[in-house]
Amino acid sequence: MKNLSDRFHFKEHLTSARDADFQKKALEVFAVQSTCNAIYSSYLQALNRPMGSYENAKNVPFLPISFFKTHEVKTGYFSEETCFESSGTTSDQSSRHFIPSVKQYLNNATENFREFYGEPEQYCFLALLPSYLERGNSSLVAMADHFIRLSQKGGSGFFLDNLNELAERIRNNERSGATTVLLGVTYALLDFAEQFPMQLNHTLVMETGGMKGRRKEITRTELHAQLQDAWGLKSVHAEYGMTELQSQAYSSANGIFYPSSSLRIVLRAMDDPFETWEHHEFPGRAGAVNVIDLANHQTQAFIATDDVGRFTGDGGFEITGRMDNCDIRGCSLLIV
Repeated sequence: MKNLSDRFHFKEHLTSARDADFQKKALEVFAVQSTCNAIYSSYLQALNRPMGSYENAKNVPFLPISFFKTHEVKTGYFSEETCFESSGTTSDQSSRHFIPSVKQYLNNATENFREFYGEPEQYCFLALLPSYLERGNSSLVAMADHFIRLSQKGGSGFFLDNLNELAERIRNNERSGATTVLLGVTYALLDFAEQFPMQLNHTLVMETGGMKGRRKEITRTELHAQLQDAWGLKSVHAEYGMTELQSQAYSSANGIFYPSSSLRIVLRAMDDPFETWEHHEFPGRAGAVNVIDLANHQTQAFIATDDVGRFTGDGGFEITGRMDNCDIRGCSLLIV
């Protein structure tokens, strides 16, 4: 039987034409945010970096992600419709992302998913996100809830600690051949896999990362191996996103992510934040991760994260760890 994962062709996602169009849009967003985003404008002035023209968006200064913990990061003035907050793993202050339009966020998330997996309506979505559900105000929960509502397959829903019910739902879907997405936080997927090993032929397992202090840290390779063994999977999928972003990247295997059309990854040198490179430059070389998210045009599109990654040379990227002295968080808990 053909494996479910064989339907997806992630390496065909990026093209030079798309990159050129993204570059044009990114520079247009920068021109606005450099003057109309009070926090970003002040940051640029403090750096004594010009707010004028740049030929390449990778060279503009990226705002450190920590500003989302201490400031309201907005472009222009608006009353937010909601505020997403990071789940966190410590008592430190959470990141806050003030969202002007929930509909816009959900539409973009749907388009991102559709680029890689097709219409959400064709899947049964089973969300195993206990720590996110318990905290509330999670962008991941909002996205999962939206996909559940879009689904035209019966039985979609959230699962907290009712693992017996989840197992029965998956078994029924496997018997009927219903294509299913099991979206789960790392520690919960491991708990479920240990208690309910079974053969999955019609279920796509997608991890969002995060031990949340519930289990011992393991590498992404170890995680995927354990899930593959428990459920007879050819590969484990993954989603890369964060509270501060409105766009996502997806992986169909081996923790190699490909950005959606509204997202780009730029790497920066660990010892020089202004030395940057794109996906076609220096494949295999590690650097800190900068993100350009066009969906953040009303908040902050250019963000310097604390993740460390590398490009794979085919338009993809891996997250390989965290910078020293940074909080462990969400999707970045696993070190490859």
